[in-house]
Amino acid sequence: MKYKGRIWKFGDNIDTDAIIPARYLSTSDPEILAAHCMEDADPGFAKKIRKGDIIVAGENFGCGSSREHAPIAIKAAGISCVIAGSFARIFYRNAFNMGLPIFESGDLQALVSDGQRVEVDSDEGTIRVVNSTADPVRIQPVPPFMQELIRAGGLMKYISKKET
Repeated sequence: MKYKGRIWKFGDNIDTDAIIPARYLSTSDPEILAAHCMEDADPGFAKKIRKGDIIVAGENFGCGSSREHAPIAIKAAGISCVIAGSFARIFYRNAFNMGLPIFESGDLQALVSDGQRVEVDSDEGTIRVVNSTADPVRIQPVPPFMQELIRAGGLMKYISKKET
């Protein structure tokens, strides 16, 4: 799997309330959630992003409440993948269950700025900063089963494909 997009950079401990504030949890409509994605971390985020953009963050991305709304909001907003130093475990699992590609890299955040473009090659396990002479950054490999979930579009779609 390959992803290419413009970076939106965030720091450490971005919790699920920053990703999708609790005041919007009365709906599970992906379009409504997308309109408020990252609103408490960057109020204009949903209006500035373009399909295929990439979130790069520090440690413990997705900490806090175990809400599936967070990866749904990110994916529905058009973010192609999230790269962070580490993910809260429940967010990690929810992201794959919702079909949102996520990758762990402790090195990338310090090397990039908002607006730069990166290319992620999950098969090679590398991230390359476009128009840079820097060596590619390594990412943690995604287990094969989790890759299948992403290719299917999430756990429910994976299960329904297996049943047919």
